[in-house]
Amino acid sequence: MNGSRLGRWLAKMDLRTPSKWLVLSLLIGCVAGLGAVVFQWAVAAVTAVALHGLAGYHPLEVRGEAKFFQPPQAEFSPWLLVVVAAGGGLLAGGIVNLLAPEAAGHGTDAAIEAYHQKKGYLRPLVPVVKTIASAITLGTGGSGGREGPIAQIGAGFGSLMGTWLRLPARDRRIMLAAGMGAGVGAVFRAPLAGALFAAEILYSSSDLEADVLPPAAMASITAYTVYCLVLPPELRFVPLFGSGLHHPLHSLSELAAYAVLALVLVLGVILHVTVFYRTHDFFAERVRLPDWLKPAVGAGLAAALGLALFYTFDDPAVLSVLSVGYGVLQKGLEDAHSVAIGVLIAVALGKILTTALSIGSGGSGGVFGPSIVIGGCLGLAVGKFFHEQFPDWIRTPEAFGLVGMAGFFAGAGHAPISTIIMVSEMTGDYALLLPSMFVSTLCFVLCLPWKLYRKQVPTRRDSPAHRGEFIVDLLEDMRVAEARSSTELPVQIPVSLRLADVMQVLTTTQQHVFPVVDGNGQIVGIFSADDVRSYIYDQTVWPLAVAADIMRSPAVVLEQDEDLNSALGKFIAINVDELPVVDRQGRLVGMLRHKDLISAYNRRLWARRKEQDEQTKG
Repeated sequence: MNGSRLGRWLAKMDLRTPSKWLVLSLLIGCVAGLGAVVFQWAVAAVTAVALHGLAGYHPLEVRGEAKFFQPPQAEFSPWLLVVVAAGGGLLAGGIVNLLAPEAAGHGTDAAIEAYHQKKGYLRPLVPVVKTIASAITLGTGGSGGREGPIAQIGAGFGSLMGTWLRLPARDRRIMLAAGMGAGVGAVFRAPLAGALFAAEILYSSSDLEADVLPPAAMASITAYTVYCLVLPPELRFVPLFGSGLHHPLHSLSELAAYAVLALVLVLGVILHVTVFYRTHDFFAERVRLPDWLKPAVGAGLAAALGLALFYTFDDPAVLSVLSVGYGVLQKGLEDAHSVAIGVLIAVALGKILTTALSIGSGGSGGVFGPSIVIGGCLGLAVGKFFHEQFPDWIRTPEAFGLVGMAGFFAGAGHAPISTIIMVSEMTGDYALLLPSMFVSTLCFVLCLPWKLYRKQVPTRRDSPAHRGEFIVDLLEDMRVAEARSSTELPVQIPVSLRLADVMQVLTTTQQHVFPVVDGNGQIVGIFSADDVRSYIYDQTVWPLAVAADIMRSPAVVLEQDEDLNSALGKFIAINVDELPVVDRQGRLVGMLRHKDLISAYNRRLWARRKEQDEQTKG
């Protein structure tokens, strides 16, 4: 069965058919899992050659990390580290600009943009280039994360398979998102969080892509399984930060300290997002160098900053501002007293700068990983401070590191649910769900004006992927003339008609809203039966008042070619059930009732759904 025939067979199956998405999700998960393995191996290979072999630098590692290569024992050469980082930036920048410029920066944004703006389409070459460039960037000391390239690998295959099978755009979008979640679930060993990440990261205002969840869950589980089976037996299904981390909440009074942590994290998010994009804009607009050369400058400056911090603090842990940097978290989460507060703050602030320089200059890598390091270090610093001041109140400062990891990215990435689960799965510690939810929610709400992923849209209503599914889109496509159920002219009230005569007219018609016209037949105002009701029991004014005294002016009218969304706004603004309809010359041609507008919308919605069902089956 070729791709075209298989695609037609899958397309005929209903979107919610389990067998269809079971097949697609398993395929996506297998490729995403293998892609995660290849990417991890590539990063390890470049690290072994460049950082270990040439610079003699051995970054701190996490316990669950697979060691694909035995690191060579070379003497640490600090300034050679700068040369290696700059060379890596030069090589990665050259590859990206030559083959796929859209692979620059953090890859999750590219996948999000493809979902919303490009009908789920990603160029097949982009994930390949992203993998190579990111492996070089991270393996030579550039500060970045793994989720960006991994997300693009999974998303790219999902998009490619949807294109090859000629599936509808909606299915391709779902496959792209499922691939993104599968890659993240594999590389962070967090399958549940990967599925939630795929559905949540697309939007910035607490919305979820519900259709993505089931396929992403199956794909993420598959990718996680494939990835773990390649690891050594002792590391299979072990959390990224190893087992044994357990830091329970000792008292609800600790939430006061966690509230302070949330405020610190919010300030960190604002600083991180601001510095990142100002650096990005500076390199894009102010640095007069070829694009392929800019990542070399950024990576070289990042390495130089790392060395400056190293000489200042004389602690190898501070070099976690380079590469992925999870090692300092492993050290701090196991024993917060092993890392000084000054070092933790230096790593957090330094990571903000090195990530902005490495990725903002056009380098390739993710931004989730750096966010985890920044948040974790800030959390550990706050926890240590409270523990030193109030040891009987705050007993486990390590817990603040875990909560800081979750809270920081919940604010920066606007993905509070998946982040809470991901941090728990990465550390194997589920004892802190309460403070993690508390801090993550605070950070998410307070950080809404700042977002790390610029391609996110607020809600599904704002996504071009859902255009035509919501009332605004349908109403904007319809005109007032289509919705009118009657072409009969309404009763018109002369502007000088006495109120007593108006009362008489009201008893002879079912009409509720009346246009008021002048001597030339032009509409000068309108009034409703409710406007007249207040005069019913005051008959002394009946002989004195005229229609001009009770009408609303200027007149609120509808034009025949006006869209129904605009018409609905007028109905809501003045709270009436009918409005006059005029032609282009301003002549009255009829009335439009609010219920006719709703009926027209329902008819169009039913027709659109029927058309989509026929396209899916055909």
